[in-house]
Amino acid sequence: MQVYPLSQPSFSVLDLDSRLLQALDKMGFSEPTPVQVAAIPPALEHQDLLVGAETGSGKTAAYVLPMLHRLLEKSAEAGRNDYSGTRALILVPTRELAIQVVKHCDKLANCSHLKTGLIIGGNSFKYQQSLFRKNPEVIVATPGRLAEHIGHGSVDLNDLEVLVLDEADRMLDMGLKDDVLKIANNCNKNRQTLLFSATLTHSAFAAVVENILRDPKVIKLNTVREKHSSIFHQIILAESDPHKDKLLDYLLEGDHSKKVLIFTNTRVQANRLCGLLRYQKRQAGVLHGEMSQDERKEVMTRFRGGQVNVLVATDVAARGLDVKGINVVINYAMPRSGTDYTHRVGRTGRAGEEGLAISLVNASEWNLMSSIERYLNIAFERRKIKGLEGKFKGPKKLKASGKAAGSKAKKKAKNADKGKGRHRDKKNIGKRRNPSKNEADKPNDGSGPPKKKVID
Repeated sequence: MQVYPLSQPSFSVLDLDSRLLQALDKMGFSEPTPVQVAAIPPALEHQDLLVGAETGSGKTAAYVLPMLHRLLEKSAEAGRNDYSGTRALILVPTRELAIQVVKHCDKLANCSHLKTGLIIGGNSFKYQQSLFRKNPEVIVATPGRLAEHIGHGSVDLNDLEVLVLDEADRMLDMGLKDDVLKIANNCNKNRQTLLFSATLTHSAFAAVVENILRDPKVIKLNTVREKHSSIFHQIILAESDPHKDKLLDYLLEGDHSKKVLIFTNTRVQANRLCGLLRYQKRQAGVLHGEMSQDERKEVMTRFRGGQVNVLVATDVAARGLDVKGINVVINYAMPRSGTDYTHRVGRTGRAGEEGLAISLVNASEWNLMSSIERYLNIAFERRKIKGLEGKFKGPKKLKASGKAAGSKAKKKAKNADKGKGRHRDKKNIGKRRNPSKNEADKPNDGSGPPKKKVID
């Protein structure tokens, strides 16, 4: 593993194309983040990269800048018409992240001729086919829809110079491994590949790395297990969903200019909460995977613009959601893993600002919360709200791991009870059952089982 120095030079010393530096200056960026310092130099040398970096660390620019630099460098050597297909491809797991990456690419390419196209589910397939014919230099896509286009012969990847996989672990979690490999196998074999992921320990990583990367440089920093120094982590104990509703009502009182992101684990729960918040006259929106692309785009525009200040979302929003000024993240339901927790709370405390993450924890979620706390090596602050304390005060006994003690023993005893029969059945075991009166009086017409012979 190669570790690069994490000093903070200016972008001007990274040997980037002047048009990119001009765009960065317009955007107000003068100093690269640690992941940009680590990834841009080897990427400019056309090396394959395997980078472990959390969301919010500036990783989008870490792969977009060297990618655009390469395209501009090659364009100076050959005319644009010399390329018949896509020159750079960025794969991301969700539509929301794809839209944000396109916006980022457009801003960084603002002072050049480079164009970006968006290929995601929910948009017109025929329109996307016509987009490919316009031959934009960069395509940002979700794997499922791009795999469809490959099946229809809509896209030409023979001229591809750079392939980027962003949030690769999330794509694997979503079962997109086969689509990713299908796309990679249809790309130019001599391309450069840059893979970015929040964790490099995913069980399916080995097969992906072996198939699509060539002797990559491994850069690991700001992984999911490193604590967000600018985020305060709190938990509030709750006994039920109605109790959580009351706690949520309390937490949302006050300054309505704040942006609050609330996470649930299910679409049904997200819809219910949004309806409840609107009934309470709050400016609330909902975001989940079953919504159409237009609906998702509309709610995100309203959330960014401040018309909606409370957004209830499932984990579809945890990856890549980049909205300035999210002050508080509330986990109405605990996420299913430490990685998911990190991506949820990483929506706040960005760009040097402080953020607050609050998790509402009931008895069934205690062990999950404890596992996340131990996995991320953080200590949740226990918070109580006066007048809203519930009956659940936490487990009576704890194991050294912080989990509730005795739960397995109780479960074992409960299962043992299920196997117990009635006392009268147990005391008659091994004894011959006397026929009932009706059975004794019933004539043997040959239709029943033969009687046993009794030997005197």
